[in-house]
Amino acid sequence: MPRRKKSRKIGQIGVPSAPKEARKPKEPSGKLKKRKGNAPGSRHSVSEEMVRAANKPNMDPRVGSKKPIPLIVAEQSTPAPKKIYFTPAQELEALENDSRLSSLLDKVERKIKLSAADQEFVDSSMARHKELCSMLGINAEDDDESVTDADSAAETDPFAQLDAIDMDEFKDE
Repeated sequence: MPRRKKSRKIGQIGVPSAPKEARKPKEPSGKLKKRKGNAPGSRHSVSEEMVRAANKPNMDPRVGSKKPIPLIVAEQSTPAPKKIYFTPAQELEALENDSRLSSLLDKVERKIKLSAADQEFVDSSMARHKELCSMLGINAEDDDESVTDADSAAETDPFAQLDAIDMDEFKDE
C-alpha cells in the first residue's frame, strides 16, 4: 500500500454558492497601482520640471523678500468701534462697572503715574461720566453728603448700637 503524506487541508466542505464561471471578475476599485521606477524612456526624454527649472533663473535661497519694511510703526488711524447703548443709564452703569477704569482710578488715588494713553482714557471716561450724570440729574456731591457722620459711625462701630439699647425694656418684672 502506497504511503500518503499527511496534510492539514481538508477538502471542500459543502457546495460553492456560484460556479466559477458565473462569478464576476473584480473591478478596479479606483485605487492607483503603485508605480515601480520611472516611466520607460524617461532618461532620454525631457520632463516638464526640467523645462520649468531651465526657464527660471538661479535664485539664492538666502535672499528674502524685496518688500520694503517700515522702520517706524504708524499709529492706528481707525478708532476702536464705540459700543452702542440704548439709554444713558445703561451707559453709565457700564462705565461704572468698567474694570480697566476702576483699576486706573485706584492707581490715581495711590498717586502712581499713568502712561499718556491711560491718562487720556481716564480723562475721557470721567468727562463722559460727568456728562451722563448731568443728563440723568444725578449729583455725585449729593450722594457723598447724604451719609452723615453719625450714620457712618454707627455703621463702622457695632458697639455704638449696643449702647443705644435700653436693657430695661427686656426685663420681666
